Amino acid sequence: MSDRPLLSRLDLNLLVALDALLTERSVTRAAERLHLSQPALSASLARLRTHFNDPILARRGNTYELTPFALHLADHTTAALEAARRVFESQATWSPEESTREFAIYGSDYGFVTVGNVVSRLAEERAPGVRFRFMLHNPAIVDDAAARLRSVDGIIIPHGPLSELPYADLWHDDWVAIVADSNDAVGDVLTREQLGELPWAMTYQSRSAFTSAARQVQQLGIEPRIEVVVESFLSMTHFIVGTSRVAIIQAAIAPLALRAGGVRVVGLPFDPTPLTNALWWHPVHGRDPEHAWMRDLFVEAGRIVDAGAHVPDRPLT
Repeated sequence: MSDRPLLSRLDLNLLVALDALLTERSVTRAAERLHLSQPALSASLARLRTHFNDPILARRGNTYELTPFALHLADHTTAALEAARRVFESQATWSPEESTREFAIYGSDYGFVTVGNVVSRLAEERAPGVRFRFMLHNPAIVDDAAARLRSVDGIIIPHGPLSELPYADLWHDDWVAIVADSNDAVGDVLTREQLGELPWAMTYQSRSAFTSAARQVQQLGIEPRIEVVVESFLSMTHFIVGTSRVAIIQAAIAPLALRAGGVRVVGLPFDPTPLTNALWWHPVHGRDPEHAWMRDLFVEAGRIVDAGAHVPDRPLT
């Protein structure tokens, strides 16, 4: 007989406690997350320490840190918890009309107001019980996408930052510039000189987070004079109105910028590299029929965005 403990002898509730402890790195915060008392979670931690013969959390001064073994467990725990959740959410006969599943998707506000909005509207018509949770990504999430995508359903992001993961292309887009309505110095097209002289409002500006259009500006030998960095495409108009700043946004959200008022769209003095936006997911979801339905919904929504029919107040076609 195997020396390995039988699964029936293990309390799978400990997996939930372990995931919370590994994520929060604090008994107090983990207890709050699970809506448990601190003594109850401390008891679970004691059982976990006995099972693994490892402290899991070790005191360092006034704080606690994960032990090396606990760090090793982190990825396995997230994947195991997600797999268990999917097992018990699975149904022998599944139909979108009767499903109550929640799909969790990472992305930027640009992705959410374009393809994400269309997906939610299509789902409302065809699967009224299905829910989508759209969560803003950040550079850390993108850098660790292979691990993060185990516990969510996907991430909306252009080609470039990710590779070696399954994906579906959704829609193509271009880059345009916006300036204030009051900026009479700029005509219908920015000049290269103006790109170097005018102040900028930049969306992302770090070693690992940047837009392809901003990188092209630098490749032209122009170093933008950045006055403000805003990690949001939709908020950019508020930092342009009434100033001499320039910003670059995607053409698909230009109508929303114009609707907000106080800005106008102008051309760029170079041919920006087009964007190909995609939905990426972890291979673990590959044979999930509900996930496959969701992917098809995103592809259909992508075609609608490609046709420019994603702007609010316009019917989906």
